[in-house]
Amino acid sequence: MTKNLSVWNSLKPFSVGFDSIFEEFDRVLDSTERYNSNYPPYNICKLNDNDYKIEVALAGYSKDDIEIELKDNTLTVRNKINEKVVNDESNGVIHKGISTRQFERSFTISEDIKVKNADLKNGLLNIDLERIVPEEKKPRLIDIN
Repeated sequence: MTKNLSVWNSLKPFSVGFDSIFEEFDRVLDSTERYNSNYPPYNICKLNDNDYKIEVALAGYSKDDIEIELKDNTLTVRNKINEKVVNDESNGVIHKGISTRQFERSFTISEDIKVKNADLKNGLLNIDLERIVPEEKKPRLIDIN
């Protein structure tokens, strides 16, 4: 399935076998337009050539409130519950400034990226990622016959 007005169409005459990548870019652009939200805030860090970290600020959430799903090269972080009641008179909250609203944040990751670990500490969710380079993608010399 190729979009007629895709920004990637101008690159297609110069590439071979990248159709799925162009379709993935189209999908990412479509989802970015649909879910253009700044909540929750996040950082993406490149630690070295093969290691990455996604940091998501989740003040007010416990690890039981959050779920992380990896499906079809999309890593999704969402909360499992609806709005928490924190401004109940019984707990003394007179102003609710820490958001606990429903959220879903998705990241498209490469096929060669694997999720190593996820940890929630002090309101910051850290997701460790690693690029696993298969042998067939590593540089090699070709013998000449």
